[in-house]
Amino acid sequence: MTEMHRPVRFLLFAITAACSGWLATTGRAEQRSDRPGKSDRPNILMIAIDDLNDWVGPLQGHPQVRTPAMDRLAARGVTFANAHCQSPLCNPSRTSLMTGRRPSTTGIYGLAPWFRNVPALEDIETLPQFFASHGYRTMIGGKVYHGTYGRNGEREADAWGPAAGIGAKPEKKLIPPTPFGNHPLMDWGTFPHRDEDKGDYQVASWAVEQLRENKGDEPWFLSVGFFLPHVPCYATQQWFDLYPEDTLQLPPILADDRADTPDSSWFIHWKLPEPRTSWLRRHNQLRPLVRSYLASISFVDSQVGRVLDALQQSGEADNTIVVLWSDHGYHLGEKGISGKNSLWERSTRVPLIFAGPNLPTDQRTSQPVELLDLYPTLADLAGLPAPEGVEGLSLRPQLMNPQEAVRQRPAITTHNRGNDAVRSLHYRYIRYLDGAEELYDTRRDPHEHHNLAGDPAMADVLAEHRRWLPKDPQPPAPGSAHRILVQRGDDYIWENKKIDPDDRWE
Repeated sequence: MTEMHRPVRFLLFAITAACSGWLATTGRAEQRSDRPGKSDRPNILMIAIDDLNDWVGPLQGHPQVRTPAMDRLAARGVTFANAHCQSPLCNPSRTSLMTGRRPSTTGIYGLAPWFRNVPALEDIETLPQFFASHGYRTMIGGKVYHGTYGRNGEREADAWGPAAGIGAKPEKKLIPPTPFGNHPLMDWGTFPHRDEDKGDYQVASWAVEQLRENKGDEPWFLSVGFFLPHVPCYATQQWFDLYPEDTLQLPPILADDRADTPDSSWFIHWKLPEPRTSWLRRHNQLRPLVRSYLASISFVDSQVGRVLDALQQSGEADNTIVVLWSDHGYHLGEKGISGKNSLWERSTRVPLIFAGPNLPTDQRTSQPVELLDLYPTLADLAGLPAPEGVEGLSLRPQLMNPQEAVRQRPAITTHNRGNDAVRSLHYRYIRYLDGAEELYDTRRDPHEHHNLAGDPAMADVLAEHRRWLPKDPQPPAPGSAHRILVQRGDDYIWENKKIDPDDRWE
């Protein structure tokens, strides 16, 4: 669509919205004459994908990736090409998105605790609860909260689908033993099994059934969480066949890329199950991991496609807002590591796509946005009152005018107290717990190979980004565990053990 046509389209939207009352701020559902008895409030379909970085068609993070379902969704809506998670770890990222609060506000930094077990947080109204309080039927299937969190009671949703899971597994691991405990999740490859035997297939089947059955008068909020491409990256042979090993392109990996990063850049992922790049190379596993990750992405994309097809067949697509996101990115050898747990682009940048009634189609914006913004955005698009206590911003301006609307602040990612990244339109700034800094010009250095923090010419840029760092961040919440880093005096403590910086990281 040409620039000349866009103002006309937005004017028509404004007129339509004013006439229909769809954007009204009252909490009461209006009735539409063309659908007697059906609430005028839009349904919400929220699709979450675990550990998915920007290797998807709409973000062009890998030149060979095949994601036709996500491509189709992007063509129907708006892609946020500069979207970032609040934490590069499952539990704090998902807690932040679902509560609308930053990790530095809640103190949820690790894989534990479940925020309901923290007295100061136990009564927070989450995103699905907010919609339930405004007349929505809420359903959660797969991985939306971390692990099994939320499944021990009924207060989080009206209905629960199957939990996320691996499904079929080989009789024994497919790769050599990995360092730091040879964790059972650290595995990838293919073996004889069927797509139907996978946990994500079962989650998609449940979602399809909900879309077929929800024919009542009340609007619905359906959350569908997929496990892959989280490790173990198992996929059936048909998905591996999309990525022949002899033509597979590896990500850009710079030798000695950590030479200009501080020791504290290692502290935030000191000893983890995810193997380092050096191990992957020694055991000839870098290429198999990349191939398995891509195959897993294409498989989970096919399950996204099943859900989107069911939405279309349900007759509710024209009255349903769809949002697709991932909780954080994933390294495939860049910066010397695999996995997440970093404050660089590969770990924080995530897919974020909105589509639905009255939204522009086939558009993208490069404004820096946060997963924290989902809660107020969905409330705004549904015509509900602004939720209380949330720290994100509604993305309505960027959705309605993707090319011109400016978000008034950068995206902020936190990994343990005092370690933060600030991502603006053109720069990434990182400050660690010990005060060490990094700065990257993402226009000229998209792979963040050259740290500019020591360049006197960047003093003004550094000062501008420093002012966005979280003020007075909370200490780790009671019960915090797993991937927790704290400072005690002059010592840095990783998972209750003192870090020795001279202990090399191989």
